[in-house]
Amino acid sequence: MTDQTLNEQRQGAEQAQGGLGWLGYVAVLAALGSALTTFLVLAGATPILPTHNVVVWLFILNGILILLLLGIVAWQARKLIREHRAGAAAAGLHVRIVGLFSLVAVLPAILVAGVATVTLERGLDPWFTGSLKELMLNTVEIARSYREVQCRTLARETQLMAADLNRAKVLYDADRKLFREFMNSRAVFLGFPLAMILEPNGTVVEKIEAKKLEGVPDATPEDLQEASNQEALCLFPRNGNIFRSVLKLEAHGGRILYIAREVDPRAIEFPPVAEAGVALYEALDQKKAGIQIAFASMFTLIALIVLLSAIWFGLNFANRLVAPIRRLIHATDQVATGNFYVQVPVKRGEGDLGHLGETFNKMTSELRRQHDGLTAASEVIDRRRRFTEAVLAGVSAGVIGINARGLITIVNPSTEAVLQTSREELVGRPITEVLPEVTKLLLEMIQGRQRLMQEQIQISRKGKERTINVRVTSEQTRNGKRDLVITLDDITDLVVAQRTSAWADVARRIAHEIKNPLTPIQLSAERIRRKYGKIITTDREVFDQCTDTIVRQVDDIKRMVDEFSSFARMPKPTIGQEDLAETIRQVVFMMRIAHPEIEFVDQFPPAPVVAPFDRRLISQAVTNIVKNATEAIAAVPEDERGQPQITVTLDDTHPDYLILAVTDNGKGFPVEGRQRLLEPYMTTRDGGTGLGLPIVAKILEDHGGGMDLVDNPTGRGGQVRMWIPKTKQVAEEVSATSDRNENRRASL
Repeated sequence: MTDQTLNEQRQGAEQAQGGLGWLGYVAVLAALGSALTTFLVLAGATPILPTHNVVVWLFILNGILILLLLGIVAWQARKLIREHRAGAAAAGLHVRIVGLFSLVAVLPAILVAGVATVTLERGLDPWFTGSLKELMLNTVEIARSYREVQCRTLARETQLMAADLNRAKVLYDADRKLFREFMNSRAVFLGFPLAMILEPNGTVVEKIEAKKLEGVPDATPEDLQEASNQEALCLFPRNGNIFRSVLKLEAHGGRILYIAREVDPRAIEFPPVAEAGVALYEALDQKKAGIQIAFASMFTLIALIVLLSAIWFGLNFANRLVAPIRRLIHATDQVATGNFYVQVPVKRGEGDLGHLGETFNKMTSELRRQHDGLTAASEVIDRRRRFTEAVLAGVSAGVIGINARGLITIVNPSTEAVLQTSREELVGRPITEVLPEVTKLLLEMIQGRQRLMQEQIQISRKGKERTINVRVTSEQTRNGKRDLVITLDDITDLVVAQRTSAWADVARRIAHEIKNPLTPIQLSAERIRRKYGKIITTDREVFDQCTDTIVRQVDDIKRMVDEFSSFARMPKPTIGQEDLAETIRQVVFMMRIAHPEIEFVDQFPPAPVVAPFDRRLISQAVTNIVKNATEAIAAVPEDERGQPQITVTLDDTHPDYLILAVTDNGKGFPVEGRQRLLEPYMTTRDGGTGLGLPIVAKILEDHGGGMDLVDNPTGRGGQVRMWIPKTKQVAEEVSATSDRNENRRASL
């Protein structure tokens, strides 16, 4: 919304306010005067008596004034709603101010109305209280309950006497006089002035009258017919205060016990009196409600007049208060969108709000100056940040930033590759949890004063052991704390290459020094056996055994020398497009014939798998791995071995590599130092040279691939995973990386 639109709305509101201002004042003053007059008339403070006609005319006058106020307030409320829908500033403030005025006006009105109502109620009739009314209403119930309790007591005692008379039936048959005395004693004990035994037709069999009772009615045939042999029937008196009860006597052949007892006459007389009193009380209560409604209606009209007057005053006050605030809100919205050049118009007579506008103008000027400086500084920082991120992304070594609390703040992609963990899982975690191997070095760095420390560590991630060169540097922050930067340089391939080169040199020297004497030794042993074999007659078996041992050991030494020579002078692969599945299938076929006791399972794609590799070298590598698998199975004791099985699988689903896995259920690989088995002369098998796996690793490396030693995923045993590039392009990229590593190793 533009300033011009706001100005037009403000001018229109001021004109409308001026046009209806006098009408609003007149209506409010007239309504308040009418409310005051009504109160004085009802309170009896004027010569005018509050007759029915006077009250009606006051109702009409107040109603007309209320309708006039409602019209004025509705018109201003409509204008306020229109401004709110148009998005005018401070429209919500309008509503809150009006609501506050209304609340301040209505709460005292409600309080006064409540106090007046209570006072009127107590003044009209102090007896119309809740407790007294409840007492009056409960009086009838109490009288009825007393009569019912007397009746239940008489019935219960009648049952007791009937039980005694049933048990005394033998006495009745033997001695009527003694039975009569027993019946008299029970009647006196239970407090029965009159007790009789009647025949079903009403004839009196026995009668005990301990006390003379006047006006005892005789038992009617209907009463005797309704008598039960289980529970006594209580008979209310039609006239008088005598309660009666009847009960059949089972032992007396259907005769009926008839009991009479007088009670307090008030138990009979009071319930009708109480009912008449309650009826009179309710009639008075109805008249009281009409008076209360009339006065409450008058109080409601007065409260509405006060409330509407307060709302009108609130609207007028809000109109004058909101104008400068609306200009300030509009300017604030402009600042929020980034416009620091906006200024608030300030007018005379606005007081503190005018001073607020001047202060706001000074603030925007200062913000504009600081914003320009921060923008320039932010551009410099952003350029430096992008440069740092580019440098870290291009560095081959892993870089980790750590704050003074030991939490990781920055990692580069190389760190994710070294630690086998994503950036989201690293940032914010303690370095001692992510890389516990550097805890000791970090403690020495923190406790000491060195700015640079380094060492080599061994880490294991997802079953792979890596050799890492760690460098830790410190950075002093403004608050005196030290931030650290850790550099992780993976030198695993470099160390392996150094060891392989050293062992290759040793192999060449050993092969050179040992190979020459072997042939003369073997020829000499064979000549001795041919020349002196016929001459020696004693201990001929010992002689043959010694010469055979010399020849056999020389052959073993030749084989070892050949392995040394093969490792020292690995031939360069002759790459050609070959079917890898067929090559592996031939190796498995030969090993299956050589080891019929082992179950060989091969899982190859049905179509040919053509890739660039040296058929002879890859066949040699696979043969060596499968042979190692058979030896691992043979190393397990027969009672623990179970069914020997070797599974060879070829997976061509990877986009760049062919994955070959050889799995056995033999003794498996050791947990610690597993990757060192790929280094020369590292073996866990008795009689092994430790050159088989290094030769395989060298063959795969020359092809641009590699291998891993892992556990059998299905149980006991081990698995060798080998991968070969699918295309020459992938192999060349890997070779280029290997050349860079070789150059780096030479420079070190």
